Amino acid sequence: MTRYFVETGQIARLTIDTVRSVFRRPFPVDAVVQQMFRLGARSLPLVALTTIFTGAVMAVQTAYSLGKYGVQVYVGAFVGMSMVKELGPVLTAVMLAARVGAGITAELGAMTVGEQVDAMRALGADPVKVLVLPRLMALLLMIPALTMLGMTLGILGGMWVAVAELDQVPGYYWSKVIEVMSVGDVLSGLGKSFFFAYFIGIIACHQGLTAHGGASGVGQATTRSVVGSSISIFIANFFLSKASLFLQQHIGRIFW
Repeated sequence: MTRYFVETGQIARLTIDTVRSVFRRPFPVDAVVQQMFRLGARSLPLVALTTIFTGAVMAVQTAYSLGKYGVQVYVGAFVGMSMVKELGPVLTAVMLAARVGAGITAELGAMTVGEQVDAMRALGADPVKVLVLPRLMALLLMIPALTMLGMTLGILGGMWVAVAELDQVPGYYWSKVIEVMSVGDVLSGLGKSFFFAYFIGIIACHQGLTAHGGASGVGQATTRSVVGSSISIFIANFFLSKASLFLQQHIGRIFW
């Protein structure tokens, strides 16, 4: 418990230092763009494969379950809502926590145990501005974009099954998706992705900058990063879902 509270405080301190570094010139635009390509664009195939086949599996299972009641026409509605509100954001974040989070921790951990981070401080450079800010900003920009793409591909994966197995026409499938979906549902899924991006980035950077013990320590830090990010995503998803439902029920009706 002591270690948990200590690490929570360290992560909060790292967050404050990162926010402060945003307002100190110069802003590392080139580094952010580079990290957007490395962390975001290169993760596209992983996100695409995961969400397409998840949507397809959802359509298969939903069609089987709804077939018992003769309402297979609502396959598109079930797949669309599941991918937009829950599966799209969560699966995208978990996949990126495994790929991107582990990579960030291993990279920064190797620099830390190799005393490169200490050398940066000795030369007057700020490791938070140079190492943490570009990676965190890149994730905050790219994970919502990848989430939106994952939602769309997941729905298309469900449409593939609906057309091939259930003989539905694409237009009818999409009409059922649009019928049950609102702007608030899409914003709910995208809103979660910003919080997930923060958890992945800040936990990965913290574990990397606090790694010690050589190669073995870097491996342990990478494991803690993936586990901590994944647990944070699942716990945060519950509370964010509750908050989203509350906002839609009490405030959202004003706008849509």
